[in-house]
Amino acid sequence: MARNRRLILSSPAEVWNLLSDGRRYGEWVSGTQRILAADPHWPEVGARLQVRVGVGPVTLDDTCVVRICEPRRRLELEAKADPFGAARIAMNLLPWGEHTLFILDWHALRGPGTRMHGLPVDYLVAVRNGMMLTKLARIAVREHGGALAASV
Repeated sequence: MARNRRLILSSPAEVWNLLSDGRRYGEWVSGTQRILAADPHWPEVGARLQVRVGVGPVTLDDTCVVRICEPRRRLELEAKADPFGAARIAMNLLPWGEHTLFILDWHALRGPGTRMHGLPVDYLVAVRNGMMLTKLARIAVREHGGALAASV
């Protein structure tokens, strides 16, 4: 399992607004080339997000299904990318003063990833997830700053 933590200088409600818009995942999820479809009731349990992931011309269509949704606190997804299997992605938003401590856990569920657990794979996943959280934090802060400027 790979775990990442990131302090985001925005409130959990502001970060949740980004997570609850399935069409915006391509802005911050590393490797996403485009969003193919997002269920209109995203992120309710059972909602699906279909994405195309890859690097350059090598692509794969992936489906994320919401398994747990606790608005402004917790979102758990199951990402399926056949033939590579599936992974569970757990996102927890903890209030940290006025800000958010974002905790991201990634764990392989099925497929080759379950046999490749260990330091090298978890390290690579943690690096990728760290880049994602940096992007998410920048977007949240940028939008939070815009909201602050608009309210002054």
